[in-house]
Amino acid sequence: MNDQRPVVIIIFVFIIGAVLLTKLFMIQVMDDSFLKRAERNAIQRVVDHPYRGLVYDRKGKLLVYNNPIFDLMIVPKEFHVGDTTRFLELFGITKEHLIESYQAARKYSSVKPSTFIKQISTNEFARIQDFLIDYPGLFIMTRSVRSYPNPIASHALGYIGEISGKQLERDSSRYYVQGDYVGLSGMERFYEDELRGKKGVKYKMVNVRGVDKGPFKEGEYDTASVAGRNINSTLDMELQRYGEKLMMGKTGSVVAIEPKTGEILAMISAPFYDPNSLTGSEFGKSYTALNKLETKPLFNRPIMATYPPGSIFKIVQSLIGLQEGVLTPSTTFACNRSLVACHNHPSPVNLFGAIRNSCNPYYHQAFRQIINREVSSNTFKDTEIGLNAWREKVLKFGLGSPLGVDMPNEKKGLVPNSAYYDHYYGNGRWKYSTIYSLSIGQGELLVTPLQMANLAAIFANKGYYYTPHLIRSIDGDKNKIPEEYLTKHDVGVDAHHFDMVQDAMTEALYGTATRAIIKDIQIAGKTGTAQNPHGEDHSVFIAFAPKDNPQIAIAVYVENAGWGGRAAASTASLMIEKYLKDSISRPALEEYVLAGNFIY
Repeated sequence: MNDQRPVVIIIFVFIIGAVLLTKLFMIQVMDDSFLKRAERNAIQRVVDHPYRGLVYDRKGKLLVYNNPIFDLMIVPKEFHVGDTTRFLELFGITKEHLIESYQAARKYSSVKPSTFIKQISTNEFARIQDFLIDYPGLFIMTRSVRSYPNPIASHALGYIGEISGKQLERDSSRYYVQGDYVGLSGMERFYEDELRGKKGVKYKMVNVRGVDKGPFKEGEYDTASVAGRNINSTLDMELQRYGEKLMMGKTGSVVAIEPKTGEILAMISAPFYDPNSLTGSEFGKSYTALNKLETKPLFNRPIMATYPPGSIFKIVQSLIGLQEGVLTPSTTFACNRSLVACHNHPSPVNLFGAIRNSCNPYYHQAFRQIINREVSSNTFKDTEIGLNAWREKVLKFGLGSPLGVDMPNEKKGLVPNSAYYDHYYGNGRWKYSTIYSLSIGQGELLVTPLQMANLAAIFANKGYYYTPHLIRSIDGDKNKIPEEYLTKHDVGVDAHHFDMVQDAMTEALYGTATRAIIKDIQIAGKTGTAQNPHGEDHSVFIAFAPKDNPQIAIAVYVENAGWGGRAAASTASLMIEKYLKDSISRPALEEYVLAGNFIY
């Protein structure tokens, strides 16, 4: 009996093996249900990208919307191509693109999807969608790019593009992955968190041929994307469009502000570009082409260009002198051209006359009194102390530091202090004769066009300003505006000092900017001619209107256009009329500005 045990065990193992083999044969050969289940067993994770928030102008007119595009994704492990030539022709790519994209995707992950072809248009998608079933491992992901129904305000609105490696490294939130689109300039970048929305995720079942077999577990684990928040900007679309028409073919900038709120009505950087050119699959080529142009159309002049303010700065000097008691409305100086050049006008002049006639020698002498207050027996030290004290007062006007506009890369300009001159001339080796050009807004003094428009708002408001900004509401809610744009900034000059200054600015138009006069709108303004050592001087003008109830403050810079009373004043006057009256009553002046022959 004991001798038969091995035989019994062998027979038992044989029977069990035979049963298992029979069952395996049935499963693999006779029954294809398990094969079909396996084909349906692939779970694909698809990111649901949200639509970016829309951008409107101050009146609710659409400035930026979304257009659908499609990215062709690849899962390298599942990907297979039979006829390579047909594949290349069908998808319109080169063999090199196929190899490079496949290798890059495989290097990233053999089982996770990567972008194979970016930003396929709607028409192209319609052409290829029926052929995707022939290529396992390929599927479509829907995305969107920005579109602009009116190709204006490119610098203010900004553009989006694919996130860079450095940006990914700085992304502490871990929201982004390679291939995501992100705001790169203008409002798109500054309000990225509000505009981008929130990604969702969908899990779907696909077979090995990539055919969608429906949601995994009926969408139990799916999360919906949340669209970005819509933004109402402060821009006036019609004013912006008209300003760009006037600045066509010119180099410079225009910034218009609503004085009582700091809301930017128009922000023009010329030359400008069609914002639609920096969208879609041609983004890279278009950006490279624009970046190579000598005219620098991508350079955002209103916040990044710095110029000497020229005679406009005389208004700041006047107000500081009045507040300090160094000047009074009756303070009189002779127009002594041995001190600094000037143009023909009556002499001597009081402060009102100095503003009206833009008298350079007057401010040369007035600035000396502001700086050299005889607080020290040492002349050099006295100038140093006076300059630093003066600089602190100038800084309160929003000069010498970024204003804080809701745009990236704003420059601060320059208001020099004693340390600046010590660095260049040596300690105690400079005095008033070294820095007198500051008196008339020249020399080392530098400002941005935005800062100049803000000065016009300060003069209109009689001594205060709100930080200029482009945001009016988020999702229609004005309470979501950042607090810093609702905070009043006082410049430290009593309001009554502005009365005479405003009157003089109104009269100044009859002396230096007659082209800017509008029959039934009282404008207060000041011309400037910013010196340019590299060519023709820059034409500068600031103004606000109407004088007694200011609704618009504006600064215009036209590079290489000479005297401020021509190009800049004419452009500003037309924009003021357009904004306040919604029409133009001086077609001859409009033709003059459009022609652009300012220095002849």
